[in-house]
Amino acid sequence: MSALTAVIADTAAIYGAFMLALWIRFDSQWIAVDPSKGIPTSEAMIRSSLVATAVLLITFRALRLYRRPHNGRFEDKVPRIIRAIGMGLILYLALEQALQLQPPFSRIALAIASGTITFLVLLERYILYRIEWNLARHMTKINHVLILGTDAVAWNLSEAIRKEPFFRSTVLGFVRTTEDASPHPEIPPEKLLGDIADFEELFKEHHANEVILADLAVSHPRMVEIILHCENHFAGFRIVPDLFRILTSSVDIQDINGIPVVATARYPLDYFNKRLLKRLFDICFSTIALLILALPMAIIALLVKRSSPGPVLYKQVRLGENCEEFEMMKFRTMRQDAETNTTPGWTTPDDPRKTKLGSFLRKWNLDELPQFINVLQGHMSIVGPRPERPFFAEQFTQEIERYMKRHIFKPGITGWAQVHGLRGDTSIEERLRYDLYYLENWSLALDFKIILKTIFSHENAY
Repeated sequence: MSALTAVIADTAAIYGAFMLALWIRFDSQWIAVDPSKGIPTSEAMIRSSLVATAVLLITFRALRLYRRPHNGRFEDKVPRIIRAIGMGLILYLALEQALQLQPPFSRIALAIASGTITFLVLLERYILYRIEWNLARHMTKINHVLILGTDAVAWNLSEAIRKEPFFRSTVLGFVRTTEDASPHPEIPPEKLLGDIADFEELFKEHHANEVILADLAVSHPRMVEIILHCENHFAGFRIVPDLFRILTSSVDIQDINGIPVVATARYPLDYFNKRLLKRLFDICFSTIALLILALPMAIIALLVKRSSPGPVLYKQVRLGENCEEFEMMKFRTMRQDAETNTTPGWTTPDDPRKTKLGSFLRKWNLDELPQFINVLQGHMSIVGPRPERPFFAEQFTQEIERYMKRHIFKPGITGWAQVHGLRGDTSIEERLRYDLYYLENWSLALDFKIILKTIFSHENAY
């Protein structure tokens, strides 16, 4: 589908959302209307809605929401769409004030519109995405890719290409870049096509029209030869930067007197305004959650007390921001003597130390509810990397590169790794990648997305 189709669909969804918001505000009788303050005419409301729709479409265009072809999952696009809607509405308000547009758009209707637009645009965009995804799956593969490299990066790249129908690409195979390198165990032997010395023959034999260099062990002169060969044969050439092996997000490209320099990007939460925004959200969310959940938490506390001897709350030392220790609170889910005279260890699915009530609380994440108090105390955030015990953190720091980077901000009750099932006795390396991705790509919209996914995430919750 073309970008024009998406523009037309967005126009219908946004304008329809404005009309729905105005109907809710003035005609539904759900909200009291004071006639003495004046009710805008239908013509005025239609005119204002058209102007606001145009502003949002321009914002969408500026934020590259009409870029084609697609790539990635729809849920990864949701934060950008929500951010674009918010920015568009703010820009419309600024434009209305600057030009003194009359009559001004009802502020109550505009607040309602922020919800109706988000709902209808996300629904419309999801429908379009599914249609385009299914069309792409059945289209002829037009890109035939040779991957130079046989390590884990090369294999993961091939899997990413295979799972992304929008690329319309097929991986022909892998080319060894060094003779002594052992190929990744998942690469089928028949996909190992040959060595880098025979690149030109392999390129011609397999009719490649796209080459991706995934292993920078290739010498600079040889790399130049491959690039020139691709150019001379009208084939695309791409490089997976070596930084991919240690970074999960973008980098900053700076210019020093005409010389491009690549630097690691600052984390979003390094900026005071974003850190303040996250803290305000944590305070508001935790306060509301504790007020709403006061009765259920009281009932859980009573059940814990009756289920087995011991305290209601279990307090455990964890590492917070900058590795400062604090006591994290949970509802007790194990026997009181669960870790007496034992080395700290992971909880297992059939852990005999758990109580029957504890298994239920862990499955539904209810044992975590007291951590809203930790959030109000400033030790934790609603969303962030899970706080680790000092015993394990010291061990992982020795074994895993960049492990300490996950402690640059407050840990969270839930997190990007947790909603993907990476908790308990799971791969620490994989968990770290998710944690760093979150820190390097933080946004309030991403926090909302993780909170929603937490409700339905029960994998490895034991």
